[in-house]
Amino acid sequence: MNIDKAEARQTGIQLLKYGVIGVLNTLITLVTFYLLNTKLGLSYGISNIAGYVLGVINSFLWNRNWVFKTRNDFKRELLLFVCGFFLCLLLQLCVSWILLEGLGWKSLPDDIIPFFPMQKAGQNIVMLIAMVAYTLANYVYNRTVTFRVDPKGTPGK
Repeated sequence: MNIDKAEARQTGIQLLKYGVIGVLNTLITLVTFYLLNTKLGLSYGISNIAGYVLGVINSFLWNRNWVFKTRNDFKRELLLFVCGFFLCLLLQLCVSWILLEGLGWKSLPDDIIPFFPMQKAGQNIVMLIAMVAYTLANYVYNRTVTFRVDPKGTPGK
């Protein structure tokens, strides 16, 4: 198998950019979740969804224009992106439920992280773990479906 160095470099740069946007989305989502859940007392689900809505808006715009650099049909890409978001959010919610309810992490002690005690520590830790599952699944989906490029190098239709 012969690996094209230019293609490998381009993919590496794309992954790096995706990672930068991922960090920004993670910060947006976590800060929103923390403020709504911990400071305002809203439920885990509402806080989680609100964080992801803000993150998905940010993500679509940056991924379309900077990471994948597509100029395909905006509405089609947006629809595919939103579908991917919901699929990956469902995965994230399933992971959250398994950890919170199935394994009982909801009742982790608030001082489980000695240098960073927080209210609702279990919910905040689960949120971070579930976001990793979401992020990995979302990259694969967007790379292969939403912003797909065919083998000839042209964007998917």
